[in-house]
Amino acid sequence: MEFFAPGMLAAAAMQNAYVESVFVVHSSLRRDKGYLVAAATPLEPRDIMAGHLLFMAFRIGTSALAFAVVMAAFGATRSPWALLTVPAALLTGMAFAAPLAAWTVTVDAFNTLNTVFRFVLMPMYLFSGTFFAVETLPGWLRPLAYVTPLWHGVDLCRTLSLGTATPLTSAIHVGYLTALTAGGVAVALATYRRHIHV
Repeated sequence: MEFFAPGMLAAAAMQNAYVESVFVVHSSLRRDKGYLVAAATPLEPRDIMAGHLLFMAFRIGTSALAFAVVMAAFGATRSPWALLTVPAALLTGMAFAAPLAAWTVTVDAFNTLNTVFRFVLMPMYLFSGTFFAVETLPGWLRPLAYVTPLWHGVDLCRTLSLGTATPLTSAIHVGYLTALTAGGVAVALATYRRHIHV
């Protein structure tokens, strides 16, 4: 359980990020049109994007906190550093949420969203160390796992929870996930401006 639970924490953050940033963004623009209602006010597209990303962060963070509390209650943590698994899971979620929101605002067909979940997120879920160590994968597949954001999130949460985190490795994970989040925000500024208008 000590191995499995922190991996599931990061994977749950990714899944929450997908739901909040893909289905909700698509609905807000295409079906419920909440974005268009907001755009009819003095809010700019960047304000709508920032507000929605903050709400996504709140949802991902509160879910991660609840998950971490259950982990601790069941003795699935081994180190006081496990407290940092909540911000680590939040960062993991945002590394998915920001780029996915930036992309989703450009997508018209709902089926495209399910295709990405089925053929991108699910394989990532299975082969990023969530359920078993990446070292058990064939040698040719390991480098692919190491470049996925979920592997970075899983390894960060797991090493913090187990008390095996090192400053260098943790900094690499945090830097990678932060870069994805920042890149997603930068792209979202452009895509929201292009696709949200009255």
